[in-house]
Amino acid sequence: MSTIFSKIIAGEIPAYKVAESIDYLAFLDISPLAEGHVLVIPKKEVDYLFDIDDETYVGLQLFAKIVATGIKAAIPCKKVGVAVIGLEVPHAHIHLIPMNRVDDLNFARPKLSFTPEQLEATAEKIRIALREHE
Repeated sequence: MSTIFSKIIAGEIPAYKVAESIDYLAFLDISPLAEGHVLVIPKKEVDYLFDIDDETYVGLQLFAKIVATGIKAAIPCKKVGVAVIGLEVPHAHIHLIPMNRVDDLNFARPKLSFTPEQLEATAEKIRIALREHE
């Protein structure tokens, strides 16, 4: 079954990518809770995070840690929060969300809306921060 994330990986659907490796991809959430809200996914399509094989799971967590350093450097925030919900898209993914308060991770809150230009500018800030922290 091809998910929207698999279509992003294949280049069939555009995304505001911030980091990519052979096995993982990180891109902006287009319905974010905060500026810089990033989704980190394995390129291997698996629905449930805890069904991922151990090597891919550990790699995904390490990749998310690297991406979080770029988010923290690019977006003013106290910390980068981590959430795994897994109900929206049947493809394992980790939410990385810049946060200043606990309720910044409240998925019941209304989502923000940014223009394509704003999303691209945010993605570029994170990409630059990641290059500077290599």
